[in-house]
Amino acid sequence: MLGKMKRFVRVFFLGKVVRLHLGGNGALWPRSVSPSAPWIVLCVAMAAAPAVTLAQNVTFKVPPVKIPLKIKEQSVTITAFAVVSVRSKDAETSFFKLELSADLGELQQNMTALLGSQLDKEDACGERISIEHAELAPVEPASVAVVQLHYERWACAKVLGKEKSKRLVGGNAMIEVKLTPAIEQNNTELRLVPEVEKIDADGSLGELLRSGSLGDILRDKIRTSILSAMQKGMDLSATLPPAMQRHATIQNAAFKDGGSGRLVAVLAGEGQITREEVQALSRQIKERMPGK
Repeated sequence: MLGKMKRFVRVFFLGKVVRLHLGGNGALWPRSVSPSAPWIVLCVAMAAAPAVTLAQNVTFKVPPVKIPLKIKEQSVTITAFAVVSVRSKDAETSFFKLELSADLGELQQNMTALLGSQLDKEDACGERISIEHAELAPVEPASVAVVQLHYERWACAKVLGKEKSKRLVGGNAMIEVKLTPAIEQNNTELRLVPEVEKIDADGSLGELLRSGSLGDILRDKIRTSILSAMQKGMDLSATLPPAMQRHATIQNAAFKDGGSGRLVAVLAGEGQITREEVQALSRQIKERMPGK
């Protein structure tokens, strides 16, 4: 009779083949073994249940990276670090949120040297610029550069066969420039939007700075000098582990006060990576841990 026929299936479990009896009610039980045995219950559950991929939601802290800069033979370090939050999209892909922070404290301490290396000039028959003092401070979400300088403009002409020079304008000035961080269209680079907040200057120099091209030139040179140093210190390829470098895009940027006026730049970004890249990211972060 068909109802009395013995039916069996074989299940691979813990490296062994287990022969199970298919009972009349469809249940799977090994012959001569009580179905109440705990390991049999586990065996049946594993054999009957479909494979399940667990969601992977994890947060990684990328250890600090020290990025050196040279400013007038002075070594300056920007310290960058990141936090990466990973959330599974499906069995193969995960989204991540990124917050990258760069401590610009040492850059602040060397602002006079930084701007002097880019703006100082001594043309006998032209402009003479000397940066006397410069500061950079957080004014969340922007920053403000306050620059004190001495400016002169000279002209030269030959009189009776001899070259004569004459100062046309000169004096001391203070320029205050607000720098607001923004993101380039490629979503991978930082830029700074400059805005002159205040100009104090001697006599005709003040008019030249406010109404002529000199003010715009100095404003842009201040911006590009600071931005160039910051971009080197916030390069994604220098800070992020290789597994996520080409996947990260930056959505927002801001300056923050890291305490006692210390300037910190913060980039917020996102992207998606594969399950294998998440595993590689974990390994690469462990390799950066102190003592590795």
